[in-house]
Amino acid sequence: MSTTDAAMEDGEGRALDRSASAPLPRVETPIVPQATISGRALVAVVAIMTFLASLTTGAVMLVRAAANEWQADLAREVTIQIRPAAERDIEADVAKASDVARTFPGVAEVRPYSKQESMHLLEPWLGTGVELDELPIPRIIVVKTAPGAVVELAQLRKALIEQVPGATLDDHRGFIDRMRAMSGAAVAGGIGVLLLVLTATVLSVTFATRAAMASNRPVIEVLHLIGAKDGYIAGHFQRYFLQLGLKGGLIGGGGALALFALAEFTRSWLVGSAEGEQFAALFGSFSIGPFGYAAVLAQVALIAVVTAATSRHTVNRTIETMQ
Repeated sequence: MSTTDAAMEDGEGRALDRSASAPLPRVETPIVPQATISGRALVAVVAIMTFLASLTTGAVMLVRAAANEWQADLAREVTIQIRPAAERDIEADVAKASDVARTFPGVAEVRPYSKQESMHLLEPWLGTGVELDELPIPRIIVVKTAPGAVVELAQLRKALIEQVPGATLDDHRGFIDRMRAMSGAAVAGGIGVLLLVLTATVLSVTFATRAAMASNRPVIEVLHLIGAKDGYIAGHFQRYFLQLGLKGGLIGGGGALALFALAEFTRSWLVGSAEGEQFAALFGSFSIGPFGYAAVLAQVALIAVVTAATSRHTVNRTIETMQ
């Protein structure tokens, strides 16, 4: 053996010794590839679904709060209507009906509308500039009850009929029932939309999970061969899709919260204007409040949990078919 061969052998031996003594660097590769096109698409789908669900929840809360305010205001008011008659003095009838209403316990305020004010109430339907002097316009008396007080409306109605012929009492019960029905329909519609959003999210996650497993089938089979358990593999997919669900949910929910905050700021900026008055009449303060913001954040967490649970269930069922 030559000196050169011995040196090479000696050099190789030293190299082998060094390779045997020094551990190789470990590079951990996730089972599910990160930053894939399907993953980004799923984030976009979850973000859109969460945004729609949050808008629905906020809208339902606004409608329900406005309906409750309207019901509370109407529940404290009753209206006395006096129709003009040829043989009677309507001004005397209005004064008499007002006195009758004031004598009842629980009544806090009685406000009779003048003829001009009563004519003004008809302008939204008849328009302005219409001569109404010759029309038999009824007179309105608004009676407000004290907070927490109960007025015997049946006795008030009987007293009005006896002392002021032609007077009628309206407690707005029909309108309150319609408002209650509208509020219930809005809540039911919102729940239906949320269920549709959750169903669409589950289907999207199911398809995305199956696509990810199909592209990584060789890796999953190798893991099975070396003894990896189903829970280990499913856990990787669950954590991956939980991150996607949280990311998409935060984007969609954050966008909805920003939109509600902008609407609330716009409402406060329009205070005192005609537009602000219309907003206040329809939606109150136009704010979903802390409970509404908490509900949107809870939706984000719910969609993330649904995403993770759906992916785990899909992985377990798919692994069963592979065995």
